[in-house]
Amino acid sequence: MTLPLVPYPLSVTEHDAPAFRLDDGVGITGDDTCAEHLRRALATVTGDALGHGEGIRLEIIAGGPAESATIEVSSAGVVVTGADAAGLFYGVHTLVQLVRRDAEGWSIPAVSISDRPRFSYRGVMLDVARHFFDVETVCGWIDRAAALKANHLHLHLSDDQGWRIALASRPALTEKAAATAIGHDDGGHYTADDYAHIVAHAASRHMTVVPELDMPGHTHAVGLAYPELVEHPVITDEVRAAAEEFGGGLPRTGVPYRGLAVGFSSLRISDPETDRFVREVFTDLAALTPGPYLHLGGDEALGTDPARFASFVARATEIITGLGKTPIAWHEAGAAAGLAAGTVGQYWGFVTPTDGMDATARRFVAGGGALILSPSDAVYLDMKPEPDFPLGLTWANGHTSVRRAYTWEPSSVIAGIAEEDILGVEAPLWTETVRTAADIDALAFPRLAAAAEAAWSPATGTCTERTWESFRTRVGAQGPRWRAQGIHFHASEEIPWA
Repeated sequence: MTLPLVPYPLSVTEHDAPAFRLDDGVGITGDDTCAEHLRRALATVTGDALGHGEGIRLEIIAGGPAESATIEVSSAGVVVTGADAAGLFYGVHTLVQLVRRDAEGWSIPAVSISDRPRFSYRGVMLDVARHFFDVETVCGWIDRAAALKANHLHLHLSDDQGWRIALASRPALTEKAAATAIGHDDGGHYTADDYAHIVAHAASRHMTVVPELDMPGHTHAVGLAYPELVEHPVITDEVRAAAEEFGGGLPRTGVPYRGLAVGFSSLRISDPETDRFVREVFTDLAALTPGPYLHLGGDEALGTDPARFASFVARATEIITGLGKTPIAWHEAGAAAGLAAGTVGQYWGFVTPTDGMDATARRFVAGGGALILSPSDAVYLDMKPEPDFPLGLTWANGHTSVRRAYTWEPSSVIAGIAEEDILGVEAPLWTETVRTAADIDALAFPRLAAAAEAAWSPATGTCTERTWESFRTRVGAQGPRWRAQGIHFHASEEIPWA
């Protein structure tokens, strides 16, 4: 029987031997931090809290690959070993998935597991600009993603609808540009303390926060606070069509925007005041962010002259590099010849690239950077999972079924890109239609598990369990655990739920 593990480990050997039983008196020893994670996770699944006796040992033994772990289970006990703290943490989450119930109670099958990630960057994104989510909701999203071995949280902190983080150099951004969201919903923003809490919570789950301030497009909200820095909205047929389909009206200078249209806004490029603004906000953000990355956006600047766009993203990446951070930009920025060396590109085109998107993506690698793959018709969690689903959109080649979310191979998306040129995989969740934590769950699960396996597990075709039939069975076994954890997942008919 295939063990119900998601994402699937590098190597699994089942033993024809008695299981380890979680009887009274079983305890956890070793690393205190991971022991507490394991106690909480097991209590959620089994309803019982383990003590401090013998039985399960957690330890870190340096020397193996980063984030790697081994698990040995016999009737005599369980040993989880991590090459580092992150590896032990992920090993603990694998162990929790092994726990099962039979007529005699709870047990863990006799098994040997050796595991390590395929990619070093395994990300999720939450758009807190279209709709705002409080610190508790963001931390809940971190917990869910980390349990599936994601290690980066990309926060989309600014867009046409609102600016969501307080920065010392530009207080008007949150005073005048944070109160609204899409539709009739209220906005909000994170104080420096709020952001520090999110960063610390993420770090406790071995997750790095990647903040994004999107520019030069998606900047209508900036104009509410600093009108001298933005151009007037460019109203195209596409913007009018979006307003007609989704409401929110047409964007107007100086008026908060509550619609879904994109591509109409731009900073005033080549203005010295704009350069000063960019430098100040990224300087403040860098000071608040211990991780190595700052994301500058750079997507959908549809109303911006291409030459000016290229000039802007080149300067912005140099500013970020000068702050000691690595810039990340959406793949459109690859059109700029002068990007700072080492800039990372994030590809959001389709699994089969169109309109030269693959060419712009390859330029990041040519410039000494790498690629994060986020093909929108596979891992955009905001796409409807079914045509009539009440949440989500369908612009990425229609709805994205669980099967389509799973059956793609990262190494096959961009021709001419080697495995070592791929930094990793990220699953974005844009929030045009998402208003609550339950909405996040309904769109993310179970498809987040498919993205997690693409980011962590061996490549398609190299492992007998890296198949759709295996995955749908394994993810179906997560249903009871997800329910116990309070995850409001969508019970897709594609999955044989336990």
